[in-house]
Amino acid sequence: MHTVSGKSVILTGGAGDIAQVALKLFVEAGAKVMLVDLDENHLQAITDKFNASDVQYCVADVTSESDTASYVAATLQAFGKVDVLLANAGIVGPVAAVSEVDTQSFQQVLDINVTGVFLGLKHVFPVMASNGGGSIVITSSIMGVSGGPGLSAYAASKHAVVGLMRSCAKEGGAHNIRVNTVNPAPAEGRMMRSLEQGLSPDDPQAQYAAIKATIPLERYASTEDVANMMLFLASDESRFLNGSVYMVDGGMNA
Repeated sequence: MHTVSGKSVILTGGAGDIAQVALKLFVEAGAKVMLVDLDENHLQAITDKFNASDVQYCVADVTSESDTASYVAATLQAFGKVDVLLANAGIVGPVAAVSEVDTQSFQQVLDINVTGVFLGLKHVFPVMASNGGGSIVITSSIMGVSGGPGLSAYAASKHAVVGLMRSCAKEGGAHNIRVNTVNPAPAEGRMMRSLEQGLSPDDPQAQYAAIKATIPLERYASTEDVANMMLFLASDESRFLNGSVYMVDGGMNA
């Protein structure tokens, strides 16, 4: 069991598939979790399954600085500290050739996937520093180290958060704040079903098979595969891991 018992965790994108599995793992390991998302109905349904002393939620837009300050403040009020930030909120955005992507859609992906992470880092850093440190885990992607046709906005955003991670890992070291990224291969869930449909509207199942064939382990990542890496990087067992990219990709980037 990874040691996160008693830790206070912020989990953005809290209504997503990976987040729900991560939530269960963290609570089972003894952590207290603040879920952050825009979908209040979904957040309420999720938190109703847990004790209020272990799981609470905050409705917030991660692209808003005031909302970011609010979810950090809500976590401090609920749990007294912030030990872990799982900066997990993100969208795929347009699936199209770069010449066909409208500027507004491109900017929306950067706002959520990059600015949302930046604001989380900005507001959590001083709180963690005053408490003796912490761990920040940013959800990047296989697209954070490579590229793919039709995914210019998404790939750009996931590369960008790797750069944020590397800079902030060096800033945070003196305060015992560790920053790393988790970079999954395609993972089972709603996001990949949407992406498969976008890449191959006439035959998304064929797109699924084609993507799976590029993974040496011959399957998509499961939500558990990704959540387990999040748990490890948040735990005391990873206390000397900082400033690195952790591939959860079945060998796809080998």
